[in-house]
Amino acid sequence: MDDISNEFTIIDEGTDEGADDSEDAHSASSFNVSSLRQPTRKKRETDIRKTTRTCLEELHGALLHHQWTKAAEFMQNYIQVLEDPSSQQKMHSSQRVWRMGAEILRHHPDATVEDLNSFYDRMKHLHMSNYLKVSLEHAFYLISKDKIEDAKRQLSLAESWRYGKFSASQEKIAKLIQAYHGLLDFSIWITKRNQLVENGSHDFADTASNQEMHTYFRQASSKFHEVIKQPGVWDPFVLCFVKLLEFYDDYNGAVQVLNNYAYNDGFPANPNAHIYLYKFLKKNNADMKKLVKVLRVLHILVPSHKLMFKLCSLLDGLDKTKYQQESLKILFDLLDYSDWKNNLKVWKRLKKKISLLIKLGHSEWINEQWESRRDWWPAFHFSTYQAKRNVSDNLNLACKKATVAGFLLSKRCRYFKVVYKEGMKANPKLMKKMKKRIEKSSIASQS
Repeated sequence: MDDISNEFTIIDEGTDEGADDSEDAHSASSFNVSSLRQPTRKKRETDIRKTTRTCLEELHGALLHHQWTKAAEFMQNYIQVLEDPSSQQKMHSSQRVWRMGAEILRHHPDATVEDLNSFYDRMKHLHMSNYLKVSLEHAFYLISKDKIEDAKRQLSLAESWRYGKFSASQEKIAKLIQAYHGLLDFSIWITKRNQLVENGSHDFADTASNQEMHTYFRQASSKFHEVIKQPGVWDPFVLCFVKLLEFYDDYNGAVQVLNNYAYNDGFPANPNAHIYLYKFLKKNNADMKKLVKVLRVLHILVPSHKLMFKLCSLLDGLDKTKYQQESLKILFDLLDYSDWKNNLKVWKRLKKKISLLIKLGHSEWINEQWESRRDWWPAFHFSTYQAKRNVSDNLNLACKKATVAGFLLSKRCRYFKVVYKEGMKANPKLMKKMKKRIEKSSIASQS
């Protein structure tokens, strides 16, 4: 209801300013020229406008309190504002009637689908600039009532509708209508496909059983193909398009769609585009280097994404020293975010990674990552409070973090001391082993 409340901000339809005053003055001059010489003039509200404003206030209150029957009664009176030829807020009035009327009918206990259909048909022609928006909302309503064919019919009418030259906003709505029309074709295609499977027919190449289903495939594919040429975020439509192509074994076509969606410079940066491409390639057993390439871009966009841990595994699997530095950076990046703060797997992998790189003589790579975090990681990860809490919740996690803290800050850091002291009570052998490892390999002692 919050959005509705914003839409229903009461506008004083009886007070006009600026250009509206000049229009009234021009109208009045045909009756009384002397009225133009008056230095100031306040427009008097007619009885109908006073009634309308009062009705709008009551209507607004009824909506806010979800009193749908009462709101419907007030709407019957308020709707007369649309028949007031002298209203200076006719556009605003038509918007309010549309928004409020639809809200009332969707919640009114006695409202029927036919009532909504009749209302939306009237609203489409109330103000022609709203035709496409109302048509799309009408289709959404019919979809919510599982009337797919009726919704498809409404979108077909909207697709073919023309009234003068389209504005930029209308062009966008027209694209959405085309996209959702394709989505309904896809929905019907899914239904037809499932029916064939349920009836025991798995031969989708059989012309007799496949012809109707293939018709919906062509219709949906054609619409999706046109829509996703337009820069934008088209996630659900791209996924449906890929499913269609995949079903008919058009692997190259699906990869082309996903690649264009992910890498087209004209499109907004969209992490989901790279996630979809990665999952599709992985599903089809793509080369490991292709998977790494996709996830590297995702790392730039969302360094905290859960697939970044998978990227570390892929890089480590390539078994080249140069990839170890990249993998190290990704692990540090993950731990910059609170969602990963107490993730055992990440700390375990980082502990092994640092230990390996020190052994291989690449402490400078560790120092490079640590330098930018030296001022804030101790408070973020290695405070006394964190140490006590981690020991209490998960001693294994606390040991992994304490080892990393020891590598980076030496065994004199607060976190290591607390974990070591508390851990000695529970597992002295493990604590002594951890301390020995730190004394042997610590970049803090090397610097």
